[in-house]
Amino acid sequence: MTAAISWLHTRNARQAALVACFLTPSLLIFLLYRVLPLAWNMVLSFQAWSPLHPAVWVGWDNYSEMLQDDDVVWQALWNTLIFMGSQVIGVAIALGIALLVNSDLKGASVYRTIVFLSYPLMTVAVAIIWRWMYNERGGLIDFVLRRLGLIDKPIAFLDSFGWALPSTIVANTWQVLGFFMIVLLTGLQSIPPHLYEAARVDGAPALARLLRITLPMIRPSLFLCAVIGILNSFAAFDLVYVMTNGGPGHATELLITYIYKEAFNDSRFDYAATLTVAQFAVLLLLAWLAHRAAGGNAGALE
Repeated sequence: MTAAISWLHTRNARQAALVACFLTPSLLIFLLYRVLPLAWNMVLSFQAWSPLHPAVWVGWDNYSEMLQDDDVVWQALWNTLIFMGSQVIGVAIALGIALLVNSDLKGASVYRTIVFLSYPLMTVAVAIIWRWMYNERGGLIDFVLRRLGLIDKPIAFLDSFGWALPSTIVANTWQVLGFFMIVLLTGLQSIPPHLYEAARVDGAPALARLLRITLPMIRPSLFLCAVIGILNSFAAFDLVYVMTNGGPGHATELLITYIYKEAFNDSRFDYAATLTVAQFAVLLLLAWLAHRAAGGNAGALE
């Protein structure tokens, strides 16, 4: 009996060592590139520091400046929240497309492939394509609108305070649409068909089947899309930077682009660290609220 227990403990120890061997490289990378930079940013946010001068502890001065004296950070936060809210439109469109390609629609696989093709494209390439399409001198969108007689003169989409942010949102939605569609399509295909058959026998209309069966059953997929949308909104640096560089003025400034400018354009690494910590706190809060709004266990697998 003792020998058996000893052998069991040895086997468990070997399995634990094997798991540790596989996890250690990933955990080290996560520690080096995620945890330590965040910890350093937290320390740096309480200091006055530049590459040419030693660090000086200033306490809450950077946070006081951010909350009381910096109007741009509030504009950037507002734009980021609008950017995040627009992800709901992308998820809704992706759900509609997923429902279509999951049906008996002829050529559904072709449409699915076409929609998904936008996602693997490099974000910089997407930004360049859409910047050309929005160009008021020879851009495709203005050309089509003028041919249809909807406008008399070209619209400066990316140079307009009213059009710049919606224009970048459209480009971002177009790129992420394919990913949302695949996630939701996976959720749709996991729904047991007999649930729909029973609902049809009971005479439930299509809208009732959508609200009572489809949406509750794909809640984990919707939650994943929501979290990815939130992360995408806080990390849409390359798209906005290439298309508008945060302009005109600060009309399309996001927190991530503002952090970059403060750090590498103005060499205010201490203040950029403060903005980074604030952005991380907002991101955690929004992810927690999304988790609670989805029921507290939306991402769990049964």
